[in-house]
Amino acid sequence: MTLSVVAIKAAKGRDKIYKLADAGGLFLMVTPSGGRRWQMSYRYLDKQKTLSFGVWPDTGLAEAREKRDAARKVLAKGLDPAEQNKLARIAATVAASNSFKSVADEWLIKVEREGRAPATMKKLRWLLDFINQSLGKRPVTSITAHELLIMLRKMESKGRYETAKTLRSTCSQIFRYAIATARAERDVAADLRGALIAPKPVHRAAITTPKETGDLLRAIESFQGFGTTRIALNLLAHVFVRPGELRFAEWKDFDFDKALWTIPAHKTKMRRPHSIPLSRQALAILGLIEHDATYSNFLFPSLRSVKKPMSENTINAALRRMGYAQDEVTGHGFRAMAATQLNEMGIWNPDAIERQLAHCEGNAVRRAYTRGEYWDERVRMMQHWSDHLDHLRDGATVLQGKFGKAK
Repeated sequence: MTLSVVAIKAAKGRDKIYKLADAGGLFLMVTPSGGRRWQMSYRYLDKQKTLSFGVWPDTGLAEAREKRDAARKVLAKGLDPAEQNKLARIAATVAASNSFKSVADEWLIKVEREGRAPATMKKLRWLLDFINQSLGKRPVTSITAHELLIMLRKMESKGRYETAKTLRSTCSQIFRYAIATARAERDVAADLRGALIAPKPVHRAAITTPKETGDLLRAIESFQGFGTTRIALNLLAHVFVRPGELRFAEWKDFDFDKALWTIPAHKTKMRRPHSIPLSRQALAILGLIEHDATYSNFLFPSLRSVKKPMSENTINAALRRMGYAQDEVTGHGFRAMAATQLNEMGIWNPDAIERQLAHCEGNAVRRAYTRGEYWDERVRMMQHWSDHLDHLRDGATVLQGKFGKAK
């Protein structure tokens, strides 16, 4: 006689555990406290064994019978259902450890140890949080290109085309890491090349003409904000490094006897050490900083804590305070200002300018043949640039035209 739901509900706890039999070896074990658990008795290799299917009512009668039937099919193949369940649990555990999120977390640890900047790590974690919300728990091997595309299209629907492009590239790196660590066989993100909307290039706002440069320098001189901010703006104009490199500049990076600033690899975008020859004017500007390494490691510490650099918004906020709109000039725009005018002078090797900008040659073959750092020329160029800025700031008339390249 088989069980019924009515009989199961009516079962009460007794002094000892007892069974309510169904069919095919399935039965309900009732405990003295009234708890009820589904079990199945079977023989495998002449041994009596028991398989558990869960507790009632979480597992109902119909579901328990389905599990019993599935176990009997496994037995019919000559396999042990209990052993197969154990293997399935192991597989599920392995799959969980090989989820996209777990692989991504490992990859993040790897790239952080390789020296990625804190700001870069923050951006990577933000990007991956977006994917992990939907795909993070999925085994990395089971994610399809179509699933990934759906997530990237959600980002595109918000008009964030550049972010979607960056996210696809980041996911591609994670899939390649999964392949390298034997947890995936292919990079599905690579299949999405060309599937996303190509973002229009956005050039950072910059002042590039000599007249505008002179106006900017005079505005910096009359800046009424914090003195260290004015010094930072002035120095940025002369050395045209990336704003982040200026923020994290430390006293130990400078050799004043050699008039040299060497930015360590971990502070640069390209992860290569970068050296800046310091002109007489740049050294004089540095001399205006009232504190030193005994006060803070940073040239421009935060106003809130000398253990931290100044805020990433300081430079741009100062430019806005001076009356320059966001589409007129930014801290990064000082690089374009220098690059444009140095190239227009026609007296400097373009490769020397590129080296001073810490740009990496995109063509691998050409890069192999242009390893020279053009150091002597860069020293002369940086002094010439500072002299040029002084003339513009003081209102000198600048002759524009085509000039022959120096021999």
